[in-house]
Amino acid sequence: MTLIVQLTLVSLVPLLIVALGGLMSEKSGVTNIALEGLMLLGAFVGVWVIRDLQNATNPLPMQLIYLIGIIVGGLVGGLFAMTHAIASIKFNADQTISATAINLFAPAFAIYTARSLQGAQQIRFSAAFRIDKVPFLGDIPIIGEWFFQKTYISLFIAAGILAFVWIFLYKTKSGLRIRAVGENPQAADAQGINIYKIRYLSVFASGILAGIGGVIFVVTTSASFDATVAGMGFLAIAVLIFGNWHPGRILLSAIVFGFFRTIASAYSAIGFLRDLDLDTEIYQMIPFVITLIVLAITSRNSRAPKAIGQIYEMGKR
Repeated sequence: MTLIVQLTLVSLVPLLIVALGGLMSEKSGVTNIALEGLMLLGAFVGVWVIRDLQNATNPLPMQLIYLIGIIVGGLVGGLFAMTHAIASIKFNADQTISATAINLFAPAFAIYTARSLQGAQQIRFSAAFRIDKVPFLGDIPIIGEWFFQKTYISLFIAAGILAFVWIFLYKTKSGLRIRAVGENPQAADAQGINIYKIRYLSVFASGILAGIGGVIFVVTTSASFDATVAGMGFLAIAVLIFGNWHPGRILLSAIVFGFFRTIASAYSAIGFLRDLDLDTEIYQMIPFVITLIVLAITSRNSRAPKAIGQIYEMGKR
């Protein structure tokens, strides 16, 4: 049970962070389906920095290297997100098309740049960032084993981001302005709120969180970056929709999707699933099949498609 919880947390953390990034953009009235591409671009540069810092003559402590990689990845994601913001806000371009362009550009850019600079597509690094045990907290029965043993600092970063976004959007004046711009831009404009500034900053924040999520996903799941984030950006969009654009529900949704992704990647550690003797591909399909089922149910029983349409139309005004 402990192993399943720990593996679920590995998938949950990037899903939660990236979905919260999508939430920031959506709340301002800009649809951002470029999360996959922004994750990939942030991971590409962030992992590259991590690799170079590890290979330095006098390397920094591993956790500090990890934090630097996360920060760099977040900044890269934010900068590339601004291209989507400029296209959709300033030039009134179709938000879906500009976001799709980033998703198509990201892997091509990562592959071409990596091959040009180092002659190979993969960026290898030392995956030595796991914390074996957090002092004192790791000794707590059950909870200590689940959350404070064999964990990553990114788990606590995700908890901090969740708390910050939740409080920021619903307990601060700036958060109220973001929601006002997304829900009724005409009324917000009449109150003297700078709609364009709010939307630019929200999309930038969305890119930062997507880039952070990309670095965290790669570092916690492998020892190399191969120009992919395994569709986690698209799963994060499903988490966002299933979570009905609310931080608390997004957390619950991320737990569900993280659990099913764990089944797909670590089924051999679960006795009854291993005994079924099914093809590996069937298990790997599970998260995406669940995504289709969830979205089908959501589109029938909730206001999700209508809400997306409303946000998109407001973003064009």
